[in-house]
Amino acid sequence: MLLLLTGGGTLAICTDLLLLGHYKDSNQLIPLTVAAAGLLSIGWVATAPRPGSLRTFQFVMLCFIGTGIIGVTLHSKGGITAQREVDPSLEGRNLFWKVVAAPGPPVLSPGIMVQLGLLGLAYTYRHPGLRERD
Repeated sequence: MLLLLTGGGTLAICTDLLLLGHYKDSNQLIPLTVAAAGLLSIGWVATAPRPGSLRTFQFVMLCFIGTGIIGVTLHSKGGITAQREVDPSLEGRNLFWKVVAAPGPPVLSPGIMVQLGLLGLAYTYRHPGLRERD
């Protein structure tokens, strides 16, 4: 069930990013590339749950977490810049809420990659396939 949820969420991220046109520059391709690697590694683990595929999957899930954290940071910086252009006097709590509530860039959206990465890692926790030898 955990692998299925991780795969469904990853497919949803890919679809969302493609529909939003999140591929206009090289930085925007990073989450799409990581998500595509996620789909490939999910397929590999689903068909051959052995140490090699599981370790690769774990690495990709760590990449999901890193990509999500970096995405939240970059979206936050973009949101702060945009809000300060509108109202240079904004700061502190007021700036934070304006950035989080703004429609673009969606500050918390990249956080779903962190959640999916953690979900994928939970799938591998004490996985019997990791006890085998390659």
